[in-house]
Amino acid sequence: MNVVITGASRGIGKAIAALFIHHQHEVLVCSRDLNKLAELKAEFPSIHTFACDISDQADLQRFGEHALSLFDNIDVLVNNGGVFLPGILTEEPEGTLETMIQTNLYSAYYLTRQLAPRMKARKSGYIINMCSVASLKAYENGGSYSISKFALLGFSKTLREELKPYNIKVSSIMPGATLTDSWAGADLPASRFAQPEDIAQLVYTITQLSEYAVVEDIVIRPQLGDI
Repeated sequence: MNVVITGASRGIGKAIAALFIHHQHEVLVCSRDLNKLAELKAEFPSIHTFACDISDQADLQRFGEHALSLFDNIDVLVNNGGVFLPGILTEEPEGTLETMIQTNLYSAYYLTRQLAPRMKARKSGYIINMCSVASLKAYENGGSYSISKFALLGFSKTLREELKPYNIKVSSIMPGATLTDSWAGADLPASRFAQPEDIAQLVYTITQLSEYAVVEDIVIRPQLGDI
């Protein structure tokens, strides 16, 4: 399979890329962090990397064009890239909502619009959107992040209905607290978090189902509950 993943130089995205590579699939990832991309290439020599700020629509378009030129067929698109800025809606800095909508929603929207026609022409493909438990329930200090993730889940559900006739699967993954850099500095034991590899295993597994079945929504939380 040919797999395209955004925001994959660390955390959940990197774990997903690593698992697909382990199973001998072709993987293209993007990140705006050039050092992290270089480290990723050193760790996984077969991986394809591209420097891209997914919050910049022109940059994102160049990434999409690269994906279409690199792969004749795109089998799996994982819209994983995103940003979390905690805050309270009435107090967070001006522009916070715009930043998170641009990064968490528009990146998935525009890249999907660019790559989906190739899938539709083949009547085959899988689009996986990395949502959040914040897509289901607003929580304290979630602010505009929750808004962006509610919107991403709505996008995912709409996409699912529209792409059914083309045999393209769409899944929404909604992780709770996962041990990534977003939680750096948190004074909590690792046991209070799901692991990036847990999310990666779910993503890989659902892509291995028969063409007659799709997992529409997955919620995964730490065993001891939300933080």
